[in-house]
Amino acid sequence: MEKKRKTVHGIVSVMSQMLSCIAVMMVVIGMLTGCKGKTSADLVVYGKIFTSDNNQVVEAFAVKDGKYVYVGDKAGAEAFVEEGKTEVVDYTGKGLVMPSCGNGHAHYTLGYAIQSVGTIISYDDSPEKFLKEIVPAAVKKAKDNGSKAIFGQGWNLMPFSKNMPTRQQLDAICSDIPIYFADEEGHKGLANTMMLVKAGIMKEDGTVLKKEIRGGEIGFGADGTPNGFLSEQAGTYTRSFLDNENLFSIDIAKATMKSVQEHLLSEGYTMYIDGYSTYFFNENIFKAAQQIDQAGDLHIVMGLTTELDSWMDMDKVLAQAGDAKKYASTRVKPNWLKIFVDGTVEPGTGFVEPLYPDGHQGVVLWSEEELTDITRKANEKGVTVHTHVMGNKGVNRIVSAYVNGGKDEMRNTLVHVHSVYPEDYKRMADHNIYVTEGMLWHHFSNDKQELLKAGYVPVGMETKSYPMKSFFDNGIVMSSHSDFPALSGSPDDPFGIMEVAVTGVYYPEQAKPWWPEELLTREQALQALTINVAKQMFIENERGSISTGKYADFLLVTKDVLTCPENEIHEAKPAATYFEGKKVFSM
Repeated sequence: MEKKRKTVHGIVSVMSQMLSCIAVMMVVIGMLTGCKGKTSADLVVYGKIFTSDNNQVVEAFAVKDGKYVYVGDKAGAEAFVEEGKTEVVDYTGKGLVMPSCGNGHAHYTLGYAIQSVGTIISYDDSPEKFLKEIVPAAVKKAKDNGSKAIFGQGWNLMPFSKNMPTRQQLDAICSDIPIYFADEEGHKGLANTMMLVKAGIMKEDGTVLKKEIRGGEIGFGADGTPNGFLSEQAGTYTRSFLDNENLFSIDIAKATMKSVQEHLLSEGYTMYIDGYSTYFFNENIFKAAQQIDQAGDLHIVMGLTTELDSWMDMDKVLAQAGDAKKYASTRVKPNWLKIFVDGTVEPGTGFVEPLYPDGHQGVVLWSEEELTDITRKANEKGVTVHTHVMGNKGVNRIVSAYVNGGKDEMRNTLVHVHSVYPEDYKRMADHNIYVTEGMLWHHFSNDKQELLKAGYVPVGMETKSYPMKSFFDNGIVMSSHSDFPALSGSPDDPFGIMEVAVTGVYYPEQAKPWWPEELLTREQALQALTINVAKQMFIENERGSISTGKYADFLLVTKDVLTCPENEIHEAKPAATYFEGKKVFSM
C-alpha cells in the first residue's frame, strides 16, 4: 500500500513539473512572438536598421523599459504594438537607423571649460593678432571678473613658430596676473614671467631656478633666461600652478558637463571617454558627473581618466586613480589612468625610428621599465592604462610594457598611434591591446602632402600617418576618437569622421586621398564608431549595438551612410538621438 502511494505521488509530482515547464514555455513563446497583452512595447521603430552586430541589417525593433526586447523583421515587431500605449516611429525610406556613436578619447570638458573660464584662440589667428587683440581682451576679462589667472588655448604652432611671442611681450600686456596659453594640441604653452615665477622656474629678477622639467622642455632666450615657451610636460607642470580650484569649481564643472552632454547628443554620441579629466588638477568633473547622474539627468555614458605625468609622484596618482572608482555608476565609468609616452610626430616630438631629418628622435617621457611598473600597478587596482603614443618607437615601448606588466583582460589602450612596427601588430592582438585611433586625421591637403614628402618627417613616413585597416586586418579592436578640441582642421562629428576614414579626404580640402591602402569600409568605420567604443569602455554587453537585452541607444540618421555616394557621407546628421529608449536630442 505504501509503495502504491509513493508511485501515485511520484506521478503527480512529474505531472506537476511538466505543467510548470509547459507554462514557462508558453510564457517564453508569448514573449518571442510578441503576444499582445503580454509584452507590449513602449516604442517600436521601422526602417533600414544597421545593428553593428556582424554588420546585420534588419527592418524593425521594439523597446520596453529602455531596452531592446525584439530585433528583427517588421512583422515580428508589429506584434509588440499596443494601441494607445506603444509609440511607433516609421523611418522607412528616410535614412538609416543605427546604434548611437562613441568617442574613445576627447577633451570636451576642457573645450567647454575654456569658454567659461578662459579664452579660445582661433586656429587661423596670427601671433600679431594674439598680442594686439586676444591677450589684452583676455586680461580685461580676467580683471573684470576678479580672476587670479589668465588661461586660454588654441594657437597654431605653424604660424607662431616664425614669430613666437615671448614672456617679455606678455609682461608688457600684463605682469601682475599669471598668464598661460596652450596651443591647439595642448602640447605647447606660452607663459608670462609671473606664471614662471609661480611655478618656481625663475625668479622675478631673471634668476633661473629650473632648466628642465622631466618629459618637457623649457625655452630659453638669447639672454639665458626662460623665454616663456614651454613644451610637453614643462607646460603641464607650469599649468598646475594656476588657480585651478577657482578656474574649475564644482559649479563650473556641472555647467560644463551639461554643455558637453548637449554637444555630444547633437552629434550622435552617447559614449565618451574624457581624455584628461584631471586637467585642472582636481576631481570636480568626477563629482559633477556623479551628481548629474544621481539627479537622473545624465544621458551619456561618461568615461573618466586620471592623468599621470612624468613629473608627478607615481604612487600618489595611482592611488588617486584607484580611489576614483567611488564615483562609478551605470553611466559614470572612472576606470582609466591616462599617461603620455611621447609627443606628436608632425611637430617633431613623437618618439620615432628612423630619426627626424635634423637627427633628433623626439621626446620620450618614460623608460620601458617605468611603463611596465605603471601598467602592473594600475591593472592590479582594476584600472586600465590609456596611453597617448604617436611614434613607432613609442608604440613599441608601451606595447612591451603592456605585455610584460599588464593583464590582457584589462584592455590597456593606445591613443592616437601615428605609426607602428609590423611586428607590434601581432603582439597587440595576442595581448588584447586596444587602440582608439584618430580616424579624422587620415587626410592632408595637397600642399601638406608635399611638405611631408619634402623631408618634414622621418624617412618611410612621408606618405603614411594614422593606420586603420591594419588594426582590423590583425584582429585588434580599434575605436574612433576626435580628440576635440585638438581637431587640427578635421571634423568632429561621426559622419564627417566616417567619410575621412572611407575616402582619405576631408571634403573642404578637395585633396588627393591620403594613404589609400589604410582606408576602411563603411561597415568597419561604423564598427569603430559604435560597438568598438563600447568594447573599449567594457560595456559591449549593455550598449554599442542594436541587440535584444541591450539599452536602446540609437540614432535616426538623415542619410543612409551605407549606400549614399562616399563624398556625401559627411552630410549625414542625427535627426534624433535616443538614450535608453528616450529621445534626448532632435533636430
